[in-house]
Amino acid sequence: MPVTFQWSGKTLRGTIESGELSANSKEEVISQLRRKNITPTVITEKKSKIPFSFGSKASDKDITVFTRQFATMIEAGLPLVQSLEILTSQVENKTLAKVLSSVKTDVEAGSTYADALKKHPRIFSELYVNMIAAGEAGGILDTILNRLAEYIEKAMKLRKKVKGAMIYPAVVSVIAVIVIAVIMIFVVPTFSKMFVTLGGTIPAPTRIIINLSNFISGIGGLFILIAIIGFFLFIAQIRRTEKGKKTIDAILLKAPVLGILFRKVAVAKFTRTLGTLISSGVPILDGLEITAKTAGNKVIEYAVMDVKKAVSEGKTLAEPLAKARVFPPMVTHMIAVGESTGALDTMLSKIADFYDDEVDMAVSNLTSMIEPIMIVFLGSTIGYTVVAMYLPIFKLLTLVK
Repeated sequence: MPVTFQWSGKTLRGTIESGELSANSKEEVISQLRRKNITPTVITEKKSKIPFSFGSKASDKDITVFTRQFATMIEAGLPLVQSLEILTSQVENKTLAKVLSSVKTDVEAGSTYADALKKHPRIFSELYVNMIAAGEAGGILDTILNRLAEYIEKAMKLRKKVKGAMIYPAVVSVIAVIVIAVIMIFVVPTFSKMFVTLGGTIPAPTRIIINLSNFISGIGGLFILIAIIGFFLFIAQIRRTEKGKKTIDAILLKAPVLGILFRKVAVAKFTRTLGTLISSGVPILDGLEITAKTAGNKVIEYAVMDVKKAVSEGKTLAEPLAKARVFPPMVTHMIAVGESTGALDTMLSKIADFYDDEVDMAVSNLTSMIEPIMIVFLGSTIGYTVVAMYLPIFKLLTLVK
């Protein structure tokens, strides 16, 4: 029965390729590869995937610490296998420790470090592996490791900024919904019974609140809950399709307030990733493909892939970027200057630093704008409810008499 084998090998040009083949034995895989003029270096039987479980993935912080420590050891002149052995025994994350042990075994068997890492895509991204491959080929692995650690740290900070901008309004909104729901479901009905018992005419604002409370407490509340759950399920279903993802991402980029933030984040991520890859010796076409896959936004991904196609046809990077109309004109102009001066990687890093600061400013502005809006909304809603409930109380003394 045929078995799937993972392989990597060198072509006649000296480039390293990898892939999967279905065969009955390793010898059959070797013969298939040789017919393709590929000299195999590593052939391993593909193991069945372990189902995902909580805590089975190393965090960015774990990867950063490992990369920094590994770079220090390589700079100090320690052999690759010995460095991996030391780090395997001291990393705190058990999943990462198991992966490093497997990587060490593959390296000892003759595999390159990059090929060994490629077998663990859940831990080491395509960007990480390609930069390591470029570092090994250029003999600057320690420099590349330091750049990788710096890149991951800056990417973590960028994500943290965006999450911070999203968490505040989300928390305030949830609190507002809970407070209003408690008032409508528990407080208002108590007052409503009291008003009915005492009789008399109920003011219009109070009737509005009572009717709204009856609606939320009854079948209306259930309908609203089902509608909210259905909306999120509908969005999740749409995002499973390529067209749906692109449509939602396009809406997010054009959103009135958050769209500016998302666009600046996309620019910062694109320039930081591409600049890091180019400065590490990764070919620009490979760099563009990796950058597209790690963009996190389908509109950006499609735009970058179109740019890659144009560059492969001999055009400059700035020209198709300007036609894509995804990035601001300032970005495309600065990239054009970087290409003309031969300092594209430096220019991309400068753009990334600038937009990191822009993201900081956008997050601050968003927070300062949302805060008063949420306070006014919450205060107005609760204030109106309280006033509406106390209006009839002013007539209670008369009703009692």
